[in-house]
Amino acid sequence: MSRKTNIGVYVDATNLMRNGGYGMRYDVLREFACRDGGEAIRLNVYASYDADRAQEDPTYRRKQMRFFSSLRDFGFKVIEKKIKWFNDELGNRVGKANADLEMAVEALLQSKNLDRVVIATGDGDFVQVVKALQNRGCRVEVVAFDNVSRDLRREADLFVSGYLVPNLIAPFTRDRGMKEWGEAGSRVRGLCYNHMEEGYGFFRYMTRIGKGIWITDTRDDASPYESVFFHDSQLPPEVNPLDLPSRYHVFEFDLVPSERRPGEAFQAENINIVGLLR
Repeated sequence: MSRKTNIGVYVDATNLMRNGGYGMRYDVLREFACRDGGEAIRLNVYASYDADRAQEDPTYRRKQMRFFSSLRDFGFKVIEKKIKWFNDELGNRVGKANADLEMAVEALLQSKNLDRVVIATGDGDFVQVVKALQNRGCRVEVVAFDNVSRDLRREADLFVSGYLVPNLIAPFTRDRGMKEWGEAGSRVRGLCYNHMEEGYGFFRYMTRIGKGIWITDTRDDASPYESVFFHDSQLPPEVNPLDLPSRYHVFEFDLVPSERRPGEAFQAENINIVGLLR
């Protein structure tokens, strides 16, 4: 019997919250990291905490404590980085709580017991950390939302936009009564992998968290992806069809019954762009 894959997850919570990841579900992140039966050995979240504000603002203090408690309920260790305040050269009061160094050092020290490391941040300062982890024999995956370093994406063994992971973060236009991700009437996110000059194309979206994330051919039964037809008339005005297909535009859209194949397939409508990787 082969042993389980040992997983380590390191989350730069402040970076994610400032760059599209506010409201991210940490239980889903853990599920994604361990999607192929892996075992979570280390789950670290590095989060800023304003101790001065907490003394003066009970609402802020309670909100932060509830957040940290929920993370611990999901099995994460919370490393609180207290904000330090100083005056810049213009006399403005500036707060800083940089967790980069501690997160990098702990990931490297703990990597000897890990097979796969998932780093949740878009900060390009972690490029050298990724290289060092790979040199220690770890597979390194990066999950982030907006303002993701191009060098970080390229250095990782796998980069996944957090917008594309089912239920990791709720659709921006979710209405009360919205269906679950992937069902008829639900709102999901995907990439355009094929576009025709005739004025239509196809999105690919992840239907489930599981094995085979690399199997992008939706005709393969083992693939966790599905394809959906769209018409250019449904694209938002800021998207030029000539730029498609694209691995860099992340779209959000409704899954509605197909006009061409009712009862058999979906088509995408009410399309928005929610992320653009450059």
